[in-house]
Amino acid sequence: MAERPSQADDRLPDEAGQSAPGPSPARRRSALIRHLPHGIGLLLLVGAVIVVQREVRSLHWHDISLALAAIPAGTLWAGAGFTLLSYLVLSFYDWLAVRQVGCRLAFRRTAFAAFCSYVLSHNLGFSAISGAAVRFRLYGNWGLRPFQVAQIIAFCSATYLLGAAVLIGGVLVLEPGTVPFIGNALPAMVMRLAGVLLWGGVIAYVVMGHYVNEVKIWRWQITFPSSAMAVMQTVVAALEVAATATIAYTFLPVAPGLDYGTFLAIYIASYTAGLVASVPGGLGVFDGTMMLALGAYVPATRIVTAILIFRLFYYIVPLFVAGIMFAAHELFLRGDAALARKAGARSPLRGPRTGRASQVIRESEADFSVAVATGAVSLCGGLLLALTLLDPENWLNAGRLQPVFAMVGDYLLSLAGVALIGLGIGLSQRVTLAWKATLVLLGGACALILLRGSPMAVPGLLLLVCMLIAPFRSSYYRHARIMSEPLSSHTIVSLVLLISSVVVLVLAGPHDSAGGSWWEIMLFATRPGIAQWTLGLAVMLGLVMIVRLVRPGRIHVLPWDSATRARYGALDHALEGLGQRTPPPAGLIPGARRQALLPFVRLGPYLIGLGDPAGSMDDCVSTIWWLRDLAVQEGCQPAFWRTGICLLPVYNELGLTPWPLTEEGDPSHPWFLCAAADDLNMVRALMRRAFVPTGPERD
Repeated sequence: MAERPSQADDRLPDEAGQSAPGPSPARRRSALIRHLPHGIGLLLLVGAVIVVQREVRSLHWHDISLALAAIPAGTLWAGAGFTLLSYLVLSFYDWLAVRQVGCRLAFRRTAFAAFCSYVLSHNLGFSAISGAAVRFRLYGNWGLRPFQVAQIIAFCSATYLLGAAVLIGGVLVLEPGTVPFIGNALPAMVMRLAGVLLWGGVIAYVVMGHYVNEVKIWRWQITFPSSAMAVMQTVVAALEVAATATIAYTFLPVAPGLDYGTFLAIYIASYTAGLVASVPGGLGVFDGTMMLALGAYVPATRIVTAILIFRLFYYIVPLFVAGIMFAAHELFLRGDAALARKAGARSPLRGPRTGRASQVIRESEADFSVAVATGAVSLCGGLLLALTLLDPENWLNAGRLQPVFAMVGDYLLSLAGVALIGLGIGLSQRVTLAWKATLVLLGGACALILLRGSPMAVPGLLLLVCMLIAPFRSSYYRHARIMSEPLSSHTIVSLVLLISSVVVLVLAGPHDSAGGSWWEIMLFATRPGIAQWTLGLAVMLGLVMIVRLVRPGRIHVLPWDSATRARYGALDHALEGLGQRTPPPAGLIPGARRQALLPFVRLGPYLIGLGDPAGSMDDCVSTIWWLRDLAVQEGCQPAFWRTGICLLPVYNELGLTPWPLTEEGDPSHPWFLCAAADDLNMVRALMRRAFVPTGPERD
């Protein structure tokens, strides 16, 4: 059901310049299969753009605003109520999962974890970055082991599949003709047979729980859900999917032939298409599928209105609730650092690092804000791309420059939307350049939208995202490769291709008063086909080059010499006896603010940090992550020796398991070895040969 994620998948050539042998045919096939879903998602996205443009090209924001104003207040309150019900039922996913793995956590904690993880996975579309990462962070802080968290993630995924299978099976059996796209193309008997098979799979899962207690996958022994637990999974998931579909159904008008069962089939098909596409929030794909399927029942204006309010209630408002909550908490907890700085001059502290839990929570919540920012910026990018669909250009506030902005303004905004999506990937990797460029781009887009005369909600949303990102500068500690390394051939090629893309975009852009976004020009402008698709290729190439240029650079390592040894020794919580009880350190990794240092050694395929980082607590988290980044760049696995209890949540985020090293000293502040569970025995064996034991270590 679950497997520990690998942390060294991106292998680089070694420092001697020798590259690895070319990939074998089996690896090529594996890579093709791995990237097949992304190709399908891209095709779905392109198809959705064409469908959405065709369906709403004749609409105007005024039509949609009138439809919004016509919705009764009671309907809006009903939609809000179903949104609360949906997230309430969703919280039971994690509550059941935690009990399945044998833990007992308060419902408020599991509900908090479920809300945070699902808000991000709904908006990001990349569960590896969002939902799974948040669960590892939160449950690791609450004492669960990484393998238990992996089981929780797998359990929640299985729960959703059970509920979806029950509902889809019910639609196929009871109303096969209502299924969008294929309901009238396939015989009803085939559809009903597919529904019965789905129900049969769910029944088999429930029955297996009565006869199977444990399942062994590789070296992991997993407790299989009992029949009672499987039934609860199915009921909870079915209720959650039904409640979420009801939110959108509430905002649709009464239409002949569009009953709840028909809409449920349309919603599940649209949501599944968005999941397959793996774009943030299913943006474009979910909307295009809904519009195509509902077009036979409801006018396009009412469909767009329902989708907009559904996204506001179910996606955007929860995202900013989570973001604002964590931002406010971060600012509140910064008081700990201010109090600590009042201690004044003193001798450096020694021994394990201790501190109030809120210090680590503050850093961890700042890490959570990175994922929130990634989703929010991606949504802003999608909003800028779709702005001309909802509000055709007018640029009423541009004054004498109105003809110029009418020609190029929407074009620039749509390009800014693509750039924001690329920078969102840089934000997810905590790159400083991406943080700065995002703030500049959001500010510029906000100014253009004000000149455009669009509804104030649009620039207000962009400003809110700026306020969400700006306080967390310390979370974006990685330097971009283009800023931190000498220009390499790969970097030069990326720069040349990016500049070439910009030149093509300038030459192929709008040259008349019609204007329009880049994708409107590509798909619908009356100009030669070669120019249209050259424009699209230039946009995609520019996006790829932006992502390549904002990748994190190589980690700067300080040499271990007399100067750096003295500098390290003057910091709080520096380990003593390095080079005597340990091999001589291979170097020191400084933190993002240069206020913390972490010595490390290389032992076989492992990069081992010696102790917690010494120095400022606020700089420790970036130092730990930089050692992990260095290990990935060198094709090694990270580990940490003689760490204290204070930073264990951060090591848990790396997928490392703490192991008590010794019982000597203060039992309330023990030492730990943090390593991946699979690597623990190998690391300890290597360390027994290279390190001088200092006490009764546990075997």
